[in-house]
Amino acid sequence: MNVFMVYVRDENYYQMLPAELCGPETGEDRVKVMAFPPLGIETLAPIVRRHGHRVRMFDTCHPRMKAEHIAQAVKEEKPDVVALSFLSTTTYPATKKLAEKLKFASPKIPIILGGVFASLNADQILKDCLQADCIGVGEGEKLLPDYLENIDNPGEVAGLVWRNGDEIVHNPPRPLEWDLDQFPYPDRSTLPIDYIESLPLDVPAVLSLKKFCTVQTSRGCPYQCIYCDIPSLFNYKWRSRSSQHILGELQQLDDAGYRSIYFTDDHFLMKRKRITEICNGIIERGLHFHWGCEGRVDSVGIDQLPIMSKANCTFLAYGIEAGTQKVLDRLKKNQTLEQIEHAVSAAKQHGIERTHGFFLIGTPGETIPDILESFRFAARLKLDTFGFNRLCVYRGTPLWREYVDRGIIDDERDWNKWFKCSDIDPTILPSEIVNQTRMRGYGLLFARRIFGRPLQTFKLLRSFGRYMKISDILRLLYSPFRKRALTCKPELPARMLDLVIEKPMPQTSN
Repeated sequence: MNVFMVYVRDENYYQMLPAELCGPETGEDRVKVMAFPPLGIETLAPIVRRHGHRVRMFDTCHPRMKAEHIAQAVKEEKPDVVALSFLSTTTYPATKKLAEKLKFASPKIPIILGGVFASLNADQILKDCLQADCIGVGEGEKLLPDYLENIDNPGEVAGLVWRNGDEIVHNPPRPLEWDLDQFPYPDRSTLPIDYIESLPLDVPAVLSLKKFCTVQTSRGCPYQCIYCDIPSLFNYKWRSRSSQHILGELQQLDDAGYRSIYFTDDHFLMKRKRITEICNGIIERGLHFHWGCEGRVDSVGIDQLPIMSKANCTFLAYGIEAGTQKVLDRLKKNQTLEQIEHAVSAAKQHGIERTHGFFLIGTPGETIPDILESFRFAARLKLDTFGFNRLCVYRGTPLWREYVDRGIIDDERDWNKWFKCSDIDPTILPSEIVNQTRMRGYGLLFARRIFGRPLQTFKLLRSFGRYMKISDILRLLYSPFRKRALTCKPELPARMLDLVIEKPMPQTSN
């Protein structure tokens, strides 16, 4: 069979690099993009080929791989199946529109959807997106080849949710795969895209132009933070590949010239022995790349920071979230301020070049002094970079279930939405106050960094200046203080919309 595999992105989460940074291109269609590679479809492609099928991959971050280009390719190449992979609710509208275009281009083509959001909302998607024929729930390494072998008999495919006329059929679930070594390494050569190393998430700062990719060494997370849907997707289980299997992939990447690697594990610092084996392998093999990862501050792996640094780990991101114990407990982080301080200090003490802290503001019950204390706490920590984002709620998280129980969210009508909690939860400071307080906090944090740690600040800005214009750096630094014009009204839960319809808001003149 000829299979198209498409990774659909939210355009807010990647950025094309300016031409002056890209240098000479190796091909007419090759581009450089500030984004993580689509590891899901890169992982599935060689597995599907191993079963005798042809695969063509698309990533919609490429300017020539937009919906209209993929639809044209469907018309010309007539694939037997199209598999659409997407991450979250923010990408679902684009995925739905793409499915519509593809069905219009080829009405009989089967379309299967996969990914975190699709797995958690299979019934709702099939009712809402009539162009989708089925959903692969959970991991696709065995599910997708099984589906291709039984495309005319979908009832035989474990883990598949599919449409049979007007009926939605749930096949028996597919168990988690514990032997992750059985699968081949991802295909990183087919897509004509160079993915660029940058700061995580929504900070558009280039860290290097070295050949960059991501690697997943483990899956899942056993913790129960109220804002995260990953634990529920994998039944609160954590599984890992063997150290030797990982080192085989890292050797392959080093031989191919990759010099920057990011481990996308939800929790890399879970087991001491595994970390030691991976790091010793990197050192013994003399691999040349630098690498980064994410982890919890209460991890047993914190004591492995010396060997991680020796193995050229240069970046470590912690999910800190808050600077008060009250808010940490409300988020069910199960960590203490003392553990945070120890983990960040240990990273710097043992030579980790750059540490990053993820923070959340706008938590239920959080006050203005609480928010400002988080900024003061961040200023005291030896962090190099940080991000303070407003708490949001997504379907599949414990917080979503809490809001359904409290009557704030209607699960049946709001399933395809996400909300900034300060827009909908009366126990949270209003969004305008949260944003104003965040600006105050950033001002305090920046001032303490500039005057309290001028050398560290200078080194960080100098590293940005290698690949960014001064004007872009200034724009980046100014962005937390800019009042963003609202191009559209915040999305509201169905219950709140009903109230607005019943009692319209008073009109104000400009």
